[in-house]
Amino acid sequence: MGRLAVAVIVSTWVIPVSILVNRIVPGPYMDEIFHVPQAQEYCRGNIMKWDPMITTPPGLYCFSLVHVASLYPWMYVLRWSSSFADSCSTALLRSLNGVLAVLSSILIYDIMVQLSPQLDRRKATFFAVALALYPLHWFFTFLYYTDVASMTLFLAMYLACLKKNYWFSALLGALSVFIRQTNIIWMLFVACTAAIDMTQSQQKDKATLENFDMTSSGIDDQTAEGNAAAVPGLRNRKTKNSHSNSHSSARRKASASKDPGLVDEIRIILFRARHMKQQMFILSAPFLFVLAAFVAFVRWNGSIVLGAKEAHSVSLHFSQLLYLGLTSALASAPFHFTPGRAAFLISKHFKGRLASIFLMFFALAAGFISVHFFSIAHPYLLADNRHYPFYLWRKVINNNRNMKYLLIPLYIYSWVSIFDILGKTQKKIWLLAYFFACAATLVPAPLIEFRYYTIPFFILMLHSPVTNSSKWLLMGLAFIVVNNFTMSMFLFRPFKWDHEPGTQRFIW
Repeated sequence: MGRLAVAVIVSTWVIPVSILVNRIVPGPYMDEIFHVPQAQEYCRGNIMKWDPMITTPPGLYCFSLVHVASLYPWMYVLRWSSSFADSCSTALLRSLNGVLAVLSSILIYDIMVQLSPQLDRRKATFFAVALALYPLHWFFTFLYYTDVASMTLFLAMYLACLKKNYWFSALLGALSVFIRQTNIIWMLFVACTAAIDMTQSQQKDKATLENFDMTSSGIDDQTAEGNAAAVPGLRNRKTKNSHSNSHSSARRKASASKDPGLVDEIRIILFRARHMKQQMFILSAPFLFVLAAFVAFVRWNGSIVLGAKEAHSVSLHFSQLLYLGLTSALASAPFHFTPGRAAFLISKHFKGRLASIFLMFFALAAGFISVHFFSIAHPYLLADNRHYPFYLWRKVINNNRNMKYLLIPLYIYSWVSIFDILGKTQKKIWLLAYFFACAATLVPAPLIEFRYYTIPFFILMLHSPVTNSSKWLLMGLAFIVVNNFTMSMFLFRPFKWDHEPGTQRFIW
């Protein structure tokens, strides 16, 4: 069990479903009508030709060139294609995401093992396969979108950073930004977590040294006790040293048992970082270099997006954070929505303490302000009935004037449950960095797209300390049900629009 097993299992659904999708939907669909022709222009050598409706950088098309070039000699020998340009078919371009989906599942496994070395390898294999079934990631494996390539490069960047290969991690981060601009935020998040881990490792090293000193002191004390009769006054000095050691040991235990607050964690990390300037520079330099290049690009381009700037203008869409919390909690429902889970969270976080009551009031107030003042109904959301968010907005969120407010407690509960799970293994400053990264990625986006929630969800699950196989199994089975439903609707329930020719299909 391991990488090979994960790759084989994921391939068992990637290959047949890809064949089925290409047989029923052979031509470009939805956003593919922009991506596929652009990639084909690259295959013809027209690198300077660009579709102004495409918002993301050309990274996907460059990777597609490499993918097609690796397969073209075999296609030419077998006479499946007469020229390189002709080989860039929709099916072959889509196959890139199939390859990347298998690679990303291996990266998921490696990250899980890296984060939890004590995790049983069979469990790691099972968890990686279950996570590879995540519906948004799974569905777009079979279409020519940027999502799977973006996710794969993020995972590779994170794994390299966990292994302390910071320059290679930054290079992968730059490539991920070349696929999708918002990955600059996740690159900074990865760098931030690396800095946190570095300061923690220094603390662990000091704690190990202190324990070694205590052990050595104890051995010396025992030796001194044996020689006390031979040396006058030695027993008195030994007794004083013993009391001193016991007091310092008690202080260390009390300090270790005390849970520091967020402000204390920030102060501690800043204090340690000042004494680790060289290490911090080595860590941060490659990521800052990529950040500087990205800022220069945005200034030159005049916007983060490349094309269709009017439809993707920056907004203050704070409700996106609420949707992310609920969507992530529902996607991992066995971890959050169980009979005893709500009672546990209430007893743990809201048991009459003044601070807890204040935080709850603040969270509800922030949720109300976000929903009332910062909910955006993008024209694409209201007009396109091919997307599932169209129906969720009309039938659930905007079903009546009060429904969006009634969902606020559920949004807050979802985030409380997420933070409770992550807080078992992560520091408060890590949670803050995660939340800010989610906000920086989603709040400026006016359009509700569940695809944007994929990386935050994967980070959540990769750092989940829950290793209960039954919960992961239930989540995986739920993913299979959702995947079968969405793919069946996409392939076998086409419909027509009166105002536009062609076949329409349901999609995320």
